[in-house]
Amino acid sequence: MATIQLRTSIPGPKSQELMRRRNAAVPRGVFHATPIFAARAEGAVVEDVDGNRYIDFAGGIGCANVGHRSPRVVAAIRAQVDAFLHTCFSVAPYGKYIELAEKLNALVPGNFPKKTLLVNTGAEAIENAVKIARCYTHRPAVVCFEDAFHGRTMLAMSLTSKTHPYKAGFEPFASDIYRIPYAYCYRCSYSLQYPSCNMFCAHHLEDTFKRVVAAESVAAVVVEPVLGEGGFVAPPPEFFPVLQEICRRHEILFIADEVQTGFCRTGAMFACERFGIAPDILVAAKSIAGGLPLASVTGRADIMDAPAIGGIGGTFGGNPVSCAAALAAIETMERENLAARARKIGERFELRAREWKERCPLIGDVRGMGAMCAIELVRSKQSREPAKEETERILRFCCEHGLILLSAGSYGNVLRLLVPLVITDAEFDEGLAILDAAFASVSDARVEAAPRM
Repeated sequence: MATIQLRTSIPGPKSQELMRRRNAAVPRGVFHATPIFAARAEGAVVEDVDGNRYIDFAGGIGCANVGHRSPRVVAAIRAQVDAFLHTCFSVAPYGKYIELAEKLNALVPGNFPKKTLLVNTGAEAIENAVKIARCYTHRPAVVCFEDAFHGRTMLAMSLTSKTHPYKAGFEPFASDIYRIPYAYCYRCSYSLQYPSCNMFCAHHLEDTFKRVVAAESVAAVVVEPVLGEGGFVAPPPEFFPVLQEICRRHEILFIADEVQTGFCRTGAMFACERFGIAPDILVAAKSIAGGLPLASVTGRADIMDAPAIGGIGGTFGGNPVSCAAALAAIETMERENLAARARKIGERFELRAREWKERCPLIGDVRGMGAMCAIELVRSKQSREPAKEETERILRFCCEHGLILLSAGSYGNVLRLLVPLVITDAEFDEGLAILDAAFASVSDARVEAAPRM
């Protein structure tokens, strides 16, 4: 393995000065995964204000599937800026909103008529999806899952599972929210083993209707096809068909939160395709517009038409520049077959990660779907105690040696890959080499720190 060199002092002086200004001007609650400040980015590479180059395995938390400054996206933005920036779709509507809605209606799984609402963020999309579901069903309750993340606005935060830092201190939360375990097989809530468990966690939804909330009171079940912030957990293939069948039997809407999984990340345009399910409502955001703020709520036409005129919408929802960017981003995904590229990235990563797992005692689990890949770190493979501190040291090593990487998981012990899907093989291998060196460095430090007999 090639020696990985520390490029320069991280953060550099310009980033340090900007951080001092940031601390004086911006609330402390806004978190930073790295101490660097970006100056420019292209494809899968970011350069900071001090001239340091980084391979980007974070993609703006999954917003850069088509890469930074994708040529089609930039060209579409420039063309729209030359026409107009904003009229508000509710005041003077425009064609690109309709064109994007038509495109999403065609792409989202489900052989039924669909309609799409455009908003600004994933959290706003989740809030609207629940509003629409409640309006359609005339029911109040929503079922969600442990380890889920749905956003930081009040209802979305209520649906979110992780307490710190997302929920602590912001109580009280929205009512009629009920949470059940997800199919997190590595940390099964019932101490069962797949497949002998017979998908107990999915069938537990029926028990929830008997012991916690009546089925006839439930408007929707909201679920991520692959957990995002919860640790990039992909459930067994039977999980969602069981859930969806239970929902249909009780006339409960099935809402898929594809904010992080959507737009080729998992090896298909939407992760629901990988599981063979068609949700009643699908929520998308992040990579939808190549880096611009935009989100969508796409669902069965009769469901989406439930709210009265004026009941849904917003001033900036479906901004024309973001719509133009989204159409260009989707065109890029289709023309360059980024779904297939995601599968190749996932295969390339898994091959290396399985090797690391054999020789690195820190690695408890390697998992993922397509390019939505993760490694869960533990202090002992027997106890599976989360290795949060070691995870933080690995992230710091990676940043200091030219790789931007993020953690995830309710215990902060999961390394997650959100690499732009346009990354070259050489760039990807360069990033993996840095990560390999990080594992070696942290593992060696653990050995040196171990007490001697």
